[in-house]
Amino acid sequence: MAAAGARTKELENNHSDCFVQLSNPNVATMKEDVLYHFNLSTGTHDFPALFGDVKFVCVGGSPSRMNTFIRYVASELGLGRPGEEYPNICAGTDRYAMYKVGPVLSVSHGMGIPSIAIMLHELIKLLYHARCSNVTIIRIGTSGGIGLEPGSVVITQQAVDACFKPEFEQIVLGKRVVRSTDLDERLVQELAKCAADLSEFTTVVGNTMCTLDFYEGQGRLDGALCSYTEKDKQAYLHAAHAAGIRNIEMESSVFAAICSACGLRAAVVCVTLLDRLQGDQINSPHDVLVEYQQRPQRLVGYFIKKSLGKA
Repeated sequence: MAAAGARTKELENNHSDCFVQLSNPNVATMKEDVLYHFNLSTGTHDFPALFGDVKFVCVGGSPSRMNTFIRYVASELGLGRPGEEYPNICAGTDRYAMYKVGPVLSVSHGMGIPSIAIMLHELIKLLYHARCSNVTIIRIGTSGGIGLEPGSVVITQQAVDACFKPEFEQIVLGKRVVRSTDLDERLVQELAKCAADLSEFTTVVGNTMCTLDFYEGQGRLDGALCSYTEKDKQAYLHAAHAAGIRNIEMESSVFAAICSACGLRAAVVCVTLLDRLQGDQINSPHDVLVEYQQRPQRLVGYFIKKSLGKA
């Protein structure tokens, strides 16, 4: 029994020392690492002092949305005062915005795969240099639904490409490199349980299609270019639905691929702004869209609060 207890303790200690790792041996040999798009550097900033306590990282497209999220989380965790402002840690650049309160980091990633990929490379290096451990990273955002009422929240089971394949393809040194888009299954279930606890809005677990474009790449009929018909579009979207896809956005595949390659526990939680089977344009009133966008924030905020034993 004593040996079993010691083994349990050893496993607990190993888990508590699960530091963020990179899939790049070159970084460890660098005298200084300049995170150019964050305007941060290991030569000018004390990363462990600034970020060493981070356990939760939430990323989303809009700087203003991520600022709203950090203020919301601060209030939920009892870490801030009403009306308190949080400085943008990346104020020296106009590429991304970053905010922090307690163990939570909130970072904007812009729109599309190239923008979020650049941000993730530097974000994960930041966590590595800060010696962060047991980090959970979640993308919160908006999407187009497939067969769902607007305002529904989708927790991504699997990120897939526009051909419904669970992979992310990139050309590296002229060669095709394909990475898996696996997400943490346990985290998906934890988030689904939190959604059930809240019971505030429709939440489903489903696949998410990640595209390279908002218009033709997603089968819209209202772009500057269109080479297909409404019938073609409907056939494609119904095929996607049959493949388990419940929403479409433009970041999940590279997010899943990079996080998985670096061993990070990751999830994607997006609200749907419209049902693409019913139309292409987002025309809900502004106040309705604002409330929709708050839904992933409320779910993830509750998850963080529960994880910290404050729910």
